Amino acid sequence: YENWTPGFVDYFFVSFTNATAFSPTDTLPLTARIKLLFVVEAIASLLTVGLVAARAVNVLS
Repeated sequence: YENWTPGFVDYFFVSFTNATAFSPTDTLPLTARIKLLFVVEAIASLLTVGLVAARAVNVLS
């Protein structure tokens, strides 16, 4: 693993765990740019869940 570099699947995994757990689960972001991207992704996930829930309540009532 000495010459290992992260690939698409690694970044996808970090993105998925951030979106589902709303926190970095096993990998911590190091730069401010990526930390901000994690925040934006978590907000987008929360908004999406909120909109789907609101739509479901609206349809059912």
